[in-house]
Amino acid sequence: MSLIAYTDGSSLGNPGPGGYGLILIETELKIKREISQGYRLTTNNRMELMAVIVALETLKKPKSFITIYTDSKYVVDSVEKKWVFGWVKKNFKDKKNEDLWRRFLKVYALHNVQFTWVKGHAGNIWNERADELAVQASNNQKDFLIDHYFEANQTKE
Repeated sequence: MSLIAYTDGSSLGNPGPGGYGLILIETELKIKREISQGYRLTTNNRMELMAVIVALETLKKPKSFITIYTDSKYVVDSVEKKWVFGWVKKNFKDKKNEDLWRRFLKVYALHNVQFTWVKGHAGNIWNERADELAVQASNNQKDFLIDHYFEANQTKE
């Protein structure tokens, strides 16, 4: 089974209200699922990473093969250039978003993940839709969650 995810994050202000959006596509059965969530105070990088985490956490079968398309160089480079694995060895000393990177690494280890960077706002319909979902979630104050870790630590970051 081949899975694809398009992910994006948004923050209206940085920090500010934010959200993520993602589209999961199961290519053989042509099943598409959209997921998004907003947070009252967060950052763009946190939401970019959160979208990827939620995409992976949504997978039901261990060792699923998934290609994640994202316009976040922060996420792609951190994994593909293996920076995050060095951060683990240094216990994330002086690194932002430790909570989300640790959460990512747990679910990343369960699957076969490939990242593909796509240029944002360049006409890719799935990337544009993920962006729409993220921005809508950033604006939907009635459904905001609290990014507890970020809010508790924002003066440190």
